[in-house]
Amino acid sequence: MVPEQALSGFSLPFFGVQWTPPADEREIVRGLLTAMEDRRVLFVPYHLEVVSQVTSSVLEMRKILTKVLQALPETSRAAGSTRAMRTACRRFLEEPTPDFRNLTRWLGARHADDEEGSPSFFVALGELRATFGTHIAALAHQYGLDVEPDLASVLPSTDES
Repeated sequence: MVPEQALSGFSLPFFGVQWTPPADEREIVRGLLTAMEDRRVLFVPYHLEVVSQVTSSVLEMRKILTKVLQALPETSRAAGSTRAMRTACRRFLEEPTPDFRNLTRWLGARHADDEEGSPSFFVALGELRATFGTHIAALAHQYGLDVEPDLASVLPSTDES
């Protein structure tokens, strides 16, 4: 069964199309954003992060994103962003992080398994947050949803200055 998507607008001269997402799909995306609003790994100050808690949270986010993908219709516009966020989780957990040996020596020889985190850990966490921010912003815009202020802190800036 193909989900019902209503074309709700069309504009010229620069071309534009508007659509109204199906109500059930919008509710799935709303549920996803609500779940991400509770993932402090996406927005708390870096100095409060603990490596083991971050890893656990990213594993949980990956499970949530997989469940959302299973619930979304095949033709959903949200699937691309959801997959991109899940890929970012996998990348954070599995890919080797940059080696900052010189910086580490300068800071006093911290180890990658240190609960305070290494510089490369925080670079990877920043990349994860940036990816999530971009896709959360896209989903919120496409589905007309609001984002709580804490989570909104990872959304791309709209400042033109």
